[in-house]
Amino acid sequence: MPQQLQNDVLLAARLSLRYGSKPAVLSDVAINIRRGEVLGLIGQSGSGKSTLALAILGLLDRKKVQAQGELLFEGSDLMRQSERELRNLRGRKIALVLQSPLSSLNPALRIRTQLKEAWRAHASAAQSECNRAIGAALESVSLPSTEEFLDKYPSQMSIGQAQRVLIAMAVMHRPALLIADEATSALDVITQSEILALFRKLNRNFGMAIFYISHDLASVAGICDRVAILHEGQIVESGETAHVLTNPQHSYTQRLMAAMPKLPQAAEAAKAAGV
Repeated sequence: MPQQLQNDVLLAARLSLRYGSKPAVLSDVAINIRRGEVLGLIGQSGSGKSTLALAILGLLDRKKVQAQGELLFEGSDLMRQSERELRNLRGRKIALVLQSPLSSLNPALRIRTQLKEAWRAHASAAQSECNRAIGAALESVSLPSTEEFLDKYPSQMSIGQAQRVLIAMAVMHRPALLIADEATSALDVITQSEILALFRKLNRNFGMAIFYISHDLASVAGICDRVAILHEGQIVESGETAHVLTNPQHSYTQRLMAAMPKLPQAAEAAKAAGV
């Protein structure tokens, strides 16, 4: 790998993983995520997508999982780090946004309290700085920082608003890597489009790398610079998004593309609009 490209790599992963004597969930999966890029991971349910995300975050039970390989993040192997070291990284250097915002947020706590907890997990500054950080995080996801909004409980918000709150919590400490695991699959089409645009804005404004995990080819095509195809625990194809999706080489990728609904008028409209 050229030195300049090597220096640009934020996360370099090569991982095999299994539970006990069961067949491998991941088999020699290799991905590189460059600083400031959006890498998409496509795969059907059960292919190992979420397992890979949890492995990167160190959230798998080490007593039950047999893992081999390495997860190099900023040059350090996450697989060799202690739980204390990983807790220091989660939310500060690597953040996660999950599929269901209303399940991810605590229904018994006001939004203000949850945002404060996210801030204080990695900062011990004065209350005024905490308030400024909360305001900036909400502004970055186009949400108000008014007392009325901060006093709300998750159940008093729309799913789209709740997802934006979750993203605000994830980006509060400006992580180098944001993992979005099926983060738009529970949303309606319009809200999904808004959240995809938000991810792209965060990527451009903060230089934040995003690992966008999805089974939705359309959303991956709209946001990702590069894409990797995961099938039965293996990466079967990867490359620049436009090239992989317009000229698929592996039979599984070809089947995925053939299964996509053909909407030529919508595609032309999106192209004309610059989407």
